[in-house]
Amino acid sequence: MRFCLPIVLSLSVAAPACAADRPKGVVELFTSQGCSSCPPADRILGELARDPSLIALSLPVDYWDYIGWKDTLATPATTARQKDYAATRGDGQVYTPQAVIDGVTHVVGSDRDAIGAALAEHAGALAVEVEAKRANGRIAVDAGAGPERRGGVWLVEAQPQATVAVGRGENAGRTLVYVNVVRRMTRLGDWNGAAVHFETTVARDGGEFFALVQAGAANRPGAILGAARAR
Repeated sequence: MRFCLPIVLSLSVAAPACAADRPKGVVELFTSQGCSSCPPADRILGELARDPSLIALSLPVDYWDYIGWKDTLATPATTARQKDYAATRGDGQVYTPQAVIDGVTHVVGSDRDAIGAALAEHAGALAVEVEAKRANGRIAVDAGAGPERRGGVWLVEAQPQATVAVGRGENAGRTLVYVNVVRRMTRLGDWNGAAVHFETTVARDGGEFFALVQAGAANRPGAILGAARAR
């Protein structure tokens, strides 16, 4: 996703968080209010989000809008991210509910066992130390060194919770609850294996912020190498 915020690159690099603070995994759920199979996956993501050792994100997509209900949370950017993942993998698999684990493995988002197995398979994959601190309308992100040589540092802004009464479509009459709904992803800059430090202003109050170090290019996202929740 390609959004822009004012960014200041600092010359100083602070020490990232220690290994004990690293999340065990990042789960991105591509979901839709127009998909009758999605509510069970949304509930599972809500449960995962309560685990402090995981980062669980909802990414509503807009390609089901044509069947009778326009998703009130979806953006073209989240849809593009899902398609970009499929292009990176080369499998063309774009569906809902789809959970992408650590930017690499995709499983059906309502299959709790499959999500758990994928997280176990990727245990220890988030090896790059990341720290994100929020204060006085600014966020500072520190990413440590690692063996990869091509990637970027991203700031994810998420709405902690959203409740939607669906009026039409496959979920007509249902009230759906979402957690950590991605509203914006900002690429702070390049990460090429060396420690970096970024700072940026944030305009919205009340949101959650997460930092990701991800291999690949902006339109070809690869493995998530490190992650942190802003403190």
